[in-house]
Amino acid sequence: MKALILAGGAGTRLRPITHTSAKQLVPVANKPVLDYGLEAMAAAGITEVGIIVGATRAEIEAHVGDGSAWGLDVTFVHQPEPLGLAHAVLTAEDFLGEDDFVMYLGDNLLAGGIGEFVAGFERARPTAQILLAQVPNPQEFGVAALDDAGRVTRLVEKPADPPSDLALVGVYLFTSRIFEAAKSIAPSGRGELEITDALQWLIDAGEPVDSHVVSGWWKDTGKLDDLLEANRIVLDATERRVDGSVDDASLAQGKVVLEAGAQLVNSTVRGPTVIGAGARIVDSYVGPYSAIDAGCVVTRSEVEHAIILADSTVTDVQRLEDSLIGRESTVAYQPTRPRAYRLMIGDHSSVGLA
Repeated sequence: MKALILAGGAGTRLRPITHTSAKQLVPVANKPVLDYGLEAMAAAGITEVGIIVGATRAEIEAHVGDGSAWGLDVTFVHQPEPLGLAHAVLTAEDFLGEDDFVMYLGDNLLAGGIGEFVAGFERARPTAQILLAQVPNPQEFGVAALDDAGRVTRLVEKPADPPSDLALVGVYLFTSRIFEAAKSIAPSGRGELEITDALQWLIDAGEPVDSHVVSGWWKDTGKLDDLLEANRIVLDATERRVDGSVDDASLAQGKVVLEAGAQLVNSTVRGPTVIGAGARIVDSYVGPYSAIDAGCVVTRSEVEHAIILADSTVTDVQRLEDSLIGRESTVAYQPTRPRAYRLMIGDHSSVGLA
């Protein structure tokens, strides 16, 4: 079995961060989202991986390289325009050939990886298998209707009147029959070849399309709130590790990861939290569910439930929470009185807080 990881999207819902960085490389718990997908492939025993790339291809290719860091053999497949998931499948047809494959959206996180789903597919070998999760807002997703046996009877993309609360998780397993399906459908109203339409074509042709409802957590990290929630979930599963330095006036309480070279100076950090290599926390408080990346400096500030990307500084900020701060950015207090801030700013930014 091969894998196809989709990393070509523009990430418009995470702008301005994605004006200067691929959305798949935005970190969760100080690790790029894409890395979790690559690790999931390796853990499932899949070694031949194609990665769909688009406008951010140079950044993705530089980060992944040949895939050997994950024990993978990676081939990059360029999709000139993001014309839908089924179009991405067709773009990768030469790479995939006649092999079965798993398609994985590069900005998704799935608890426990995909090993059990791959094994189940290989045992039963339906034409396609989809993963589903119950969501409170199914109108924002592709949605499935199932029969009593759990077989998919109907799929609808972002329906105004959803037939169920079961949304498609960004993991699909296919035989090569999906190529005929993708070639047989027309673009949707938004001009894309929808994978839901290709799957519906298979269903209408009498092909078996199985489903598996995910019992653990799943997150599409395409929006700020979902990215922060994914960060919270991943940090909850971390184990305490203090490789950096903690002076006598500081406390590292609970599940704190302090990478090598990181320093706590007259500060309190409460986990679950990760502080990256070389970061400095000085005269500050860092609360739970914070991920402060390598080289950051937080001084005389309070930070909680936030993601701060590499080499940024936060100075004299009374309270920073529910925020995503881009790389090499500066957030500093100015002498007026708002007490809390909610920020999402792009790379290389400088913000003075009034």
